[in-house]
Amino acid sequence: MSCFGNRPAPDLYENCCNGGNLCKFNGKLDDIVSTPIYVQSVYDAVLSNLQGMKTVQNQVFTPNIPCGSTISRVVDIRCKRFFNPCNVDDPRNLNLDVDTSISGATFLQNCQGNYIEVVGPDGTLSEKILYADTHECDDKCMGTPVFGTQNVSISGNVLVYIDLLLCDRCNNESVFTVCAEVNVASEAHPLVLTNFFEICMPSTTDTAFFPRFTEFTNVAAEARLATNSCGRDLSVGPEGEVYGNLIIALCVSAEKKVVVPVQLCALSSGFAEIPTQNNPICTSFPTLFPNRIGEADTAENCGEPCRPCEPCDPRDKCDPCGSTPAPGPGHPGNNGPDCSCGCNECAPPKGHGQGHNGCHRR
Repeated sequence: MSCFGNRPAPDLYENCCNGGNLCKFNGKLDDIVSTPIYVQSVYDAVLSNLQGMKTVQNQVFTPNIPCGSTISRVVDIRCKRFFNPCNVDDPRNLNLDVDTSISGATFLQNCQGNYIEVVGPDGTLSEKILYADTHECDDKCMGTPVFGTQNVSISGNVLVYIDLLLCDRCNNESVFTVCAEVNVASEAHPLVLTNFFEICMPSTTDTAFFPRFTEFTNVAAEARLATNSCGRDLSVGPEGEVYGNLIIALCVSAEKKVVVPVQLCALSSGFAEIPTQNNPICTSFPTLFPNRIGEADTAENCGEPCRPCEPCDPRDKCDPCGSTPAPGPGHPGNNGPDCSCGCNECAPPKGHGQGHNGCHRR
């Protein structure tokens, strides 16, 4: 049960939730401001789809079906990757090992011969630095082609669920689910899928940063009966154990990108506002990010820079408009010290923020 009211339904047994809408726009273009961001721009990308297949004979499923029941038909077959969150190095985890070689460019290496990898948008060392002699295409204001070969090695297990429609001795039907953990390939003998690609890289001579090469893959598993026949592909043992013949398809999406660091000017409606999930005891909490600098906070909209104020003689009386003060006792005429009260406006009122140059917004 959720204590914060973010469930999609009032049902207490609902185990799903909705993500928060952290960014809102009221439709007023006056609230849109430009802000610079330092990001990575995608110069070129290529996407490949690969397919692999694994056949399984006499796979044992658990649990056993009830005694006296027969299989009428298969209602559904589901397949998903096996993953152990307590051990990412578990050999049973369905794993993709990508090995990419390129021609026409090189990956930068250190003195030990190891590839230099940098942090990508995923927060890990997932990008390699590219270098090539691009002067021939730089003169034409075009990119330089790079050719590559990618080998995707697949190992690990998948989970196969089969929903069976059972019929008992009284002709009552019920849905019964059996499951099996199926090995696709071992780490020593993985299933290897190969593809070729061509990608374009920008100049390496006219920029401060070399382009970077990154790739990521994802795999989905699908299962079906070998001959799509329940009678031929499924059998039941004397104790109710279920055996099946399956075909498991492995569907891989592989994407390669060439990215370069850039600074962009983006239109923004403001920073994200995240709702808090607590019962506050404290009267206030610290902020996590600095305030946004808007158009009204720039120096040209903030008036003259604030100047330090000289201490005033307590005998002087200052004009609240900031003009020359009236003479006080002991100061005949208008020869008293210049004590403009306007300078006191430099100090912002308590609880108010300041602009970029320290001036109070008026």
